[in-house]
Amino acid sequence: MPVPPQLRQISETIWELPRSFRDGMLVPARFITSEKLLAGLESGVFEQTANVACLPGILKYSFCMPDGHWGYGFPIGGVAAMDSDSGVISPGGIGFDINCGMRLLLTNLTEEEVRPVIKELVDSLFSRIPTGVGCSGFIHCSRSEFRKLLTEGSRWCLKNGFAWPEDLELTEEGGCFEGADPGACSDKAVERGYDQVGTLGSGNHYCEIQVVRPENVFDNKTAAAFGLTIPNQVVISFHSGSRGFGHQVATDYLATFLRVMTGTYGIRTNDRELACAPFRSPDGQAYFAAMKCAVNMGFANRQMILHRIREVFSRVFNRSPQDLGMGMVYDVAHNTAKLETHEIDGEKREVLVHRKGATRCYGPAMAGIPARYQETGQPVIIGGSMETGSFLLAGESSAASTFFTTAHGSGRTMSRHQAKKMVKGQKLLGEMEQRGIHVRTSTYGGLAEEAGFAYKDMDEVASATEMAGLSRRVAKLLPMGNIKG
Repeated sequence: MPVPPQLRQISETIWELPRSFRDGMLVPARFITSEKLLAGLESGVFEQTANVACLPGILKYSFCMPDGHWGYGFPIGGVAAMDSDSGVISPGGIGFDINCGMRLLLTNLTEEEVRPVIKELVDSLFSRIPTGVGCSGFIHCSRSEFRKLLTEGSRWCLKNGFAWPEDLELTEEGGCFEGADPGACSDKAVERGYDQVGTLGSGNHYCEIQVVRPENVFDNKTAAAFGLTIPNQVVISFHSGSRGFGHQVATDYLATFLRVMTGTYGIRTNDRELACAPFRSPDGQAYFAAMKCAVNMGFANRQMILHRIREVFSRVFNRSPQDLGMGMVYDVAHNTAKLETHEIDGEKREVLVHRKGATRCYGPAMAGIPARYQETGQPVIIGGSMETGSFLLAGESSAASTFFTTAHGSGRTMSRHQAKKMVKGQKLLGEMEQRGIHVRTSTYGGLAEEAGFAYKDMDEVASATEMAGLSRRVAKLLPMGNIKG
């Protein structure tokens, strides 16, 4: 795609649209990327990133990460920090699947041990973890119990026997955003979500068995600190979020903000998808409290999926999950807004960081990450397509310039509709089997949507984050088996 003529290169990995690009821009728009990735950016991404730069209270820059592509409101990969007093909160800067995120699980098994039973493992995971649009979970809690889960997140799972204490330690924010208020959520949102705890969902959500080969370890010391200590070690990563509940929360508050934004608060945006309200206003605070409920639903959902994975591996190998070394590496959230303290122009300030399809990446010695990772920095999990694998990275101190934010995945290069026109799901399934990747899916169409060619070059995205000083590569995780909605 042709880039805007006003775009100027600031460094090897930073390009910038100045405030003069569009009337109303309060800050420049910055694109953290490589030349190769920049060449593939859709024109709409430049427009969206510039529109974000016009939002009241935005500080320093509107950012787009290396995996950036067109989204709703913000680009996916969009990042913006708002002044907590004068700024706004926007559902379009958080997303519909609030707290979709990645979780990485260790084993002490090797590829040689797992390969003979990969089909059994994948088939068992597919039968035990509900997948697909509208699927229901194996936990049938009441609506009132679900509201408790919305306030407690992973703590609810621990109290009910579905988590190890260390799982919470190794989850961002301990698996719970404080201040969640189910009273700020509609009955329709609760109705859509109360029976979906422990479900994978559809789209780009997946659960994948992966191998870490010695030639794909980039930082042996950090890899060992993260638990990767065995040649050809098998790990499991998975991606899911708050399902229909989070989608309804976003839908509800977008409608509210569209009603009150101009008339009540006198705010106008270049794009109605950026509907917003002042963060400190009653409407802004209500959405923030509801968003936290969806965040907590996402954490609990992934915790329940983890519980099922441990059950499956334990049954297949006839050993306990503890004996199989099935501890977590980390759980990182995407699609959130968080109050954080960052240094801006030499002054520490409380800001509201919107991360839309982007991952927090705290560096070494920062508060808010587990004690065991104080020397290495926070683990960062960047999910790729089911054909290319994923990356495990570590947060860097030099990421302060992006409010300690990095990429969250490989990023799409085409729509799902376009991908389905280019390949048949059944053919793709056969090709992956020939390459030693056993896949189970709810629909062939859903499989075709997630073909590897529909995504950016995963190695290029991970390399760009490292070159930009946001997160450094630790290991690449290659697929052996996958379940998808």
